Amino acid sequence: MNVLEQKIRHAAEEGWPALIPFLTAGFPDRSRFWPTLVELDEAGAAVIEIGVPFSDPVADGPVVEEASRRALADGITLRGIMKELLERKGLLKAGLVLMGYLNPFLQYGFEKLADDAAAAGVNGFIIPDMPFEESASLRGMLGKRGIALISLVGPNTGEARMRLYAAGSEGYVYVTSVMGTTGERNALAPQAADALRRARAVFSLPLALGFGLREPSQLEGFPEDARPDAVVFGSALLRHLDSGGSAAEFLRRWR
Repeated sequence: MNVLEQKIRHAAEEGWPALIPFLTAGFPDRSRFWPTLVELDEAGAAVIEIGVPFSDPVADGPVVEEASRRALADGITLRGIMKELLERKGLLKAGLVLMGYLNPFLQYGFEKLADDAAAAGVNGFIIPDMPFEESASLRGMLGKRGIALISLVGPNTGEARMRLYAAGSEGYVYVTSVMGTTGERNALAPQAADALRRARAVFSLPLALGFGLREPSQLEGFPEDARPDAVVFGSALLRHLDSGGSAAEFLRRWR
């Protein structure tokens, strides 16, 4: 069992969805990024997704896009992220996932990426713009080092496609609540519950619901067979931090 799956299943045993905060590397700024990661970890995050800044984040809404722009302007790079993680390896209890776009990973080099990620204690990658049909090489390199390449599915993902992903998936499955970009929403569309239910019938891995989550009340009314094992929040957390709120305060909403 992959480390990420272990973390989520252990957290979910308490009767609550496991918490997976997303934090752009270098946000809110270079000096506060690592203390914020530590605070998220101490506040009960099962997994932390670290966003790799990119100039054209096509799957992200305005909040994450602006965080990425600020991080790039502050000189945050994938190489620097790896270096800082290596220097602090073992400090965090949560599983660590790097979420980013294909171009920076290609430039880094897949073999070096897999080696450095393993050395730095990274447990998984999410690459929204990498087609499954082009993922075999990287998936194999990461898998040899115990690192998961996490699948994304959504309301428009058919059963046949889900079964294709399920054959090689590890860690957890990221289920998007909408067909669109990340960002806060007042309510989750009915299609979110349907996507979770269909994914539950195919995958044996934990299901993490993301895109639009900001508070537990959004999950009220979800039937038992459509409740996620974990919740991912990015934009709402970034906005909260940028307004001066604490990471621990945000995570307490979900406990």
